[in-house]
Amino acid sequence: MLRLVLDTNIWLDWLVFADPGVMPIRDAVAGARATVYIDARCEAELERVLAYDLGKHSIDAAAQAAALASCRRAALRIEATVPEALCVQLPVCRDPDDQKFLEAALAARADFLVTKDQALLELARRVREFRILTPAQFGGL
Repeated sequence: MLRLVLDTNIWLDWLVFADPGVMPIRDAVAGARATVYIDARCEAELERVLAYDLGKHSIDAAAQAAALASCRRAALRIEATVPEALCVQLPVCRDPDDQKFLEAALAARADFLVTKDQALLELARRVREFRILTPAQFGGL
């Protein structure tokens, strides 16, 4: 079973935008070929972003709560923290707000961190513990 961590934009694609690009991820989870993991910091960011003005995709408070509940049903919570000695071995993301996704992937012992974020994708060759890839790359596995 594959172990995945999704960044916030991938969660939005799944929960709000119904982006067909994340269907391979959804299908893998539904087919018990993958498990998604999320930690408290990543979930808090998702909750915050769900309340943003997303243009025509903005959702009201009830839909935000429903989206967050869907996330919680789809993902297993990462309760363990990674020792600082291991965190410092990760490359530093140029966007400090994205470092939490690297740390979550490490804590989850993830196979893949799925993202479209360029700051994270730039680190793909520098991370040994898991692969960083786009939804399209995941779909091509």
